[in-house]
Amino acid sequence: MQVRSLDQAAEKGHDKATMSEAAMYSKTRLGTDQTEGALSLTPRGKRIVYLVVAVVLAAAVAVGVWSAVSHDDYATSANGCVSLTVASSTGAGTLHYCGAQARAFCRESFAKSDPVSLAARPQCDLAGLTRDKVTAG
Repeated sequence: MQVRSLDQAAEKGHDKATMSEAAMYSKTRLGTDQTEGALSLTPRGKRIVYLVVAVVLAAAVAVGVWSAVSHDDYATSANGCVSLTVASSTGAGTLHYCGAQARAFCRESFAKSDPVSLAARPQCDLAGLTRDKVTAG
């Protein structure tokens, strides 16, 4: 059944507003009449925005380079210092000992056979604190 007028559409229960030509889709691109009130930056404002973006970008690059080339003191065991990463309640924990603490830790690790002690033995060897050195003195 075809509706011939808006009055007939209203009689059939259709809304006049949805049936009129005024309820058409609007254009998707902004016209000049819609952009006149838009904010525009002055040349000085644009330079400030470019400067802020450049500073943020330079900081990000600097952090990336620093993290790639910096030395981590806790990364490996060496020179009388022992570093060990072990499981803990919040994920992982780092044990790091130097000097007398490292010797005592290695002495205890060679004496026990729990998982932490077994994992610590190779790190003690890397630090130069072998079983013979820590048990002798």
